[in-house]
Amino acid sequence: MNSKLLWYIIKRLLLAVATVWLVITVTFFVTRAVPGGPFLSEKATTEAVTAALEAKYGLDKPVFQQYLTYLKDIITELDFGPSLKQRGREVIDIIGDGLKTSAKLGVIAAFSALAVGVVLGAVAALRRNKIIDKVIMVITTAFVSMPSFIMGSLLLVVFAVKLHMLPANGSTAEGLILPIITLSLYPMAYITRLTRSSMLDVLGQDYIRTAKAKGVSGPRIIFGHALKNSLIPVITYFGPMLAYIITGSLVVEQVFAVPGIGRAFVNSITNRDYPLIMGTTIVLATLIVVMNLISDLLYKVVDPRINLE
Repeated sequence: MNSKLLWYIIKRLLLAVATVWLVITVTFFVTRAVPGGPFLSEKATTEAVTAALEAKYGLDKPVFQQYLTYLKDIITELDFGPSLKQRGREVIDIIGDGLKTSAKLGVIAAFSALAVGVVLGAVAALRRNKIIDKVIMVITTAFVSMPSFIMGSLLLVVFAVKLHMLPANGSTAEGLILPIITLSLYPMAYITRLTRSSMLDVLGQDYIRTAKAKGVSGPRIIFGHALKNSLIPVITYFGPMLAYIITGSLVVEQVFAVPGIGRAFVNSITNRDYPLIMGTTIVLATLIVVMNLISDLLYKVVDPRINLE
């Protein structure tokens, strides 16, 4: 590893730490600034009971003191604290359980979208202005334009309610099929359009024309030069997209009742469960930052001409 790459990685890691710290700080103080509290929805709660609960979880202390304590627990012990609503459970355990499902769901959806999107984008570029190109563009435009909750609801009605082909509940392996399709359609359509646009640009470059003039075979030009060099924008998009999907689409997990981290995050906001809100936000932010770093490093692998600044 050369010194320039090492220094770049160190700078990006420091920036990543600063970014996560900023997310923690903003989220912590914003959640505390919203009127109300996590125990106001408790049945038959008196002021004495509320005060006792706040003292038990340290919510009776000044906000800045709570913040310093929270930072110390995260840095020294990676402790997100106990859930305020799911009594007897630690936030780290709730997130871990949710990630088992969300990771399975997200990885399959992301790589399915990548494989199908790159293939369709390459086909559309190689058959520019032909019928298959126009069909692919119409379909992908529809998928990009349609919100995930509408697509999920449509698939749910057709395949679960009307045709009874797949279960509506995402708590089983078979029940994850519809959520995977729903999560993969938008990124698949976006990757298709991205690949097509990038590949058309690459196919018009001088070195492609030179390769054709030298008699290089079509498959070698396509797979050895054009497709490889057109994947840089796809890599840029794929890293953050993978992080987003793995943490679970909030809407999709709600529609299909998938017990993932996204659903846990929505419930934590509804219940004002401060530690769970913080924990899921930190996990999401960390995944996005890490995947952005990995994406930047992959640029160098795909195109050695890129200089890391």
